[in-house]
Amino acid sequence: MVAVSPDYASRLRYAWKVVSVTSLGLVLIGIAGSTLNVALPTVVRHFRAGPFESGWILLAFLLVNTASLVFFGRVADLLGRREIYLAGFALFTVASLLAGFSPNVWFLVAMRVVQAIGAAMILANGTVIITDAFPPDRLSQGMGVYIGTLSVAQLAGPTLGGLIADTAGWQWIFWVNVPAGVIALVWGAVTLRKMPRGPREPVDALGNVLVFAALSGVLLALSEAGSRGLSSPVVITGAAVFLVLAPLIVVVERRASHPVLNMGLFAGRMLACANLASLCNALARSALILVVALYFQSARGLDAFTAGLSVLPVPVGMALASPIAGALGRRLSPYALSIGGSVFSALGLGTLMLTADPATPYWIIGVGLFLAGCGSGTFLTGNTTQVMTALPAGSLGVVNGFRIMIMNVGVVLSVGMSLSLITSSVGPELRDQVYAATLAKLSPVAVDQLMTGFQRAYTVLFAVALLGTLLAALARTPRTRSLGAE
Repeated sequence: MVAVSPDYASRLRYAWKVVSVTSLGLVLIGIAGSTLNVALPTVVRHFRAGPFESGWILLAFLLVNTASLVFFGRVADLLGRREIYLAGFALFTVASLLAGFSPNVWFLVAMRVVQAIGAAMILANGTVIITDAFPPDRLSQGMGVYIGTLSVAQLAGPTLGGLIADTAGWQWIFWVNVPAGVIALVWGAVTLRKMPRGPREPVDALGNVLVFAALSGVLLALSEAGSRGLSSPVVITGAAVFLVLAPLIVVVERRASHPVLNMGLFAGRMLACANLASLCNALARSALILVVALYFQSARGLDAFTAGLSVLPVPVGMALASPIAGALGRRLSPYALSIGGSVFSALGLGTLMLTADPATPYWIIGVGLFLAGCGSGTFLTGNTTQVMTALPAGSLGVVNGFRIMIMNVGVVLSVGMSLSLITSSVGPELRDQVYAATLAKLSPVAVDQLMTGFQRAYTVLFAVALLGTLLAALARTPRTRSLGAE
């Protein structure tokens, strides 16, 4: 038996307390997202929202959260990671409370924006806090448990969202976050120690604004392409904004002293491919629960609670795979875990391509969902450990925010693209019924048309998952630990 020093044992005890705090943050955000994915039709019916408003109940959160992650990584370096992290809990909790009192759909969208800012404060710092707390040889275990808690949140979220939507009312979809947020805030304040602040470097305000505008343009184009067609002025304008701003961002960020998109930190092949693989994995998996929940409600006519139960194989797979991958991290490299997770994700989505028919037996759908969940849990554990251990300690705050922003870009594009692909197969007059989950009661012919949209969505997600597998294979960790070494 290997002797363990008292300092090492003390650090490890503190590290696991840190995991309990950061895991509460992931649970809070995970439940908030997964409950709404299932209960969205109930909210849409309550406000009688159209397709545009319906999509932006989800997309507003994803867009703002993604665009502000790097910003709050930098702010935390300047003002203190613990302080920004706890402020995120407070802001998210208050916004959840107010969201339940929304008098109209646009007030709800505004509260989702405030939630997104609080979530960005939490997400930009949680991984860095864990990396700082754990001894390097135990980091993969900590990451496995940390990511596994997101699976637990996604496990409880769909069922909870469906149950709340069918019994307590849509307001409780948001109010259920309030007690959890208060507990997380108090426990975090008691547990977390102050961390050394980073260098007092300026925030790249122009870069943040340009990134937000570019993401808004491409997301607007993606979300409206299915509803209005590629020739729509809205789609053309959104795409044009993105195409104009993308090269401008490159020019501005190259001249910025402390850019929000510090591409120099991702110059090496391993980091570049690992982060692109993360983008593809997020793009392939993020809309899955939303797509399948809509499938069961809009195409099969199930209620929200039953639809929530039906998507459980995804979080079950993640909940099982994440801690197992974390434990295997002491024997297998993060590189191997990333590739294995990518392969399982692609197998799951490949299986789901065969299920775009209302008569498909559920067990086939369940197998595809479970494989996709296992793949995501394994990939996230391996990929996160691989990237975080390759970065210099002084850049963890900003770079982790950038890393999560890249992943969240995949989340944003996944939801916008999937909703657009699904609704593109039915006429404009029926798209309201897709979001409200009333289509199955109106027209069997329309349901058959809708299946074409689901088939397109699964096919595109499968292709992206295959690309992610290739990128994960290219992200071989270099022998040298210096940044960017090949």
